[in-house]
Amino acid sequence: MGACVAGGAYLPIMSDETLMVEGNGSVFLAGPYLVKAAIGEDTDTETLGGAATHTEISGIADYKFKTEQDCLDQIKRIMSKLGPVPTPVFDRGQARAPNKDPAELYGIMPADPTKSYDMVEVIERIVDASEFDQFKEGYGKTILCGYARVEGWAIGIVANQRKIVKNKKGELQMGGVIYNDSADKAARFIMNCNQKKIPLVFLQDVTGFMVGSRSEQAGIIKDGAKMVNAVANSVVPKITIIVGNSYGAGNYAMCGKAYDPRFIFAWPSAKIAVMGGDQAAKTLLQIQVNALKAKNQKIGEEDERKLLEEIRGRYNRQTTPYYAASRLWVDDIIDPAQTRYVIAEALQAAANNPDLPRFKVGVIQV
Repeated sequence: MGACVAGGAYLPIMSDETLMVEGNGSVFLAGPYLVKAAIGEDTDTETLGGAATHTEISGIADYKFKTEQDCLDQIKRIMSKLGPVPTPVFDRGQARAPNKDPAELYGIMPADPTKSYDMVEVIERIVDASEFDQFKEGYGKTILCGYARVEGWAIGIVANQRKIVKNKKGELQMGGVIYNDSADKAARFIMNCNQKKIPLVFLQDVTGFMVGSRSEQAGIIKDGAKMVNAVANSVVPKITIIVGNSYGAGNYAMCGKAYDPRFIFAWPSAKIAVMGGDQAAKTLLQIQVNALKAKNQKIGEEDERKLLEEIRGRYNRQTTPYYAASRLWVDDIIDPAQTRYVIAEALQAAANNPDLPRFKVGVIQV
């Protein structure tokens, strides 16, 4: 229904069937202007690679239509004759609406991404009957893991708890941060879901792994590596929803784009970056100030403040979900109240491929 040129010309021709609309569709390795420049031939789009050329002369295309609607109708007829869909390997029961109103999600999420909230309240407005069976509920509390259903589909949920929690040792842990115990718990849960053939849903609101000498000495790197290993080697469908912050290595561990989720969606409240805007702006400012000092150039306090604001503003603009979606880092920006239906559609699509490879995490060196 449009132009396919150069490398793009190979894609429709490698399809099972190729449909073209007269006057709109064209397929060629080089357009009329390039042909003229390269070999001096005068030609037009239709003669070079229009619908008539490819359905009646070259034989490259299979169907020709006068309108786009006729073309779309033919696609429906072709799809209606496909063989039976394989039986899904994932469990699906009777769908039940959440007991808590999904529309309340708008009031649960704070406008300030640094504020805390209870992620359990979010989950209970997404899952069937608001039932969420937590795995290791009293351990590794900054990550919530558990089983639920969405529109009847059985799922395993891995979500960042954003409220401040206290562990059994009496230590306070900041919400949205991955600690040793939460990484250990999440890794085990992810492996369990793979063994049970239960799709995984990640709800991201993560600022990263805990840093500092205490965490390093406790082995945060090895525990984080174990979680990343489990995510990277998962074979069940992974669906990621970025509801808030998605920073740094936390993005990786919570199945960011680089870890091959089947679908990745974002709420309008999402923030996607290497680190938070304030931290990034201050870090970049220090680098620029030090560079100026190395050239024996001085910068006053007022100039430093203006530079900080400029960097912060530029950085914050680039952390929005709209910036991410425009670069295909997320598949769609969704209405929070529609999250359960989006997840269900994604699971329905994933269920059309029943072929799951064997789950192998390899040798976990940690």
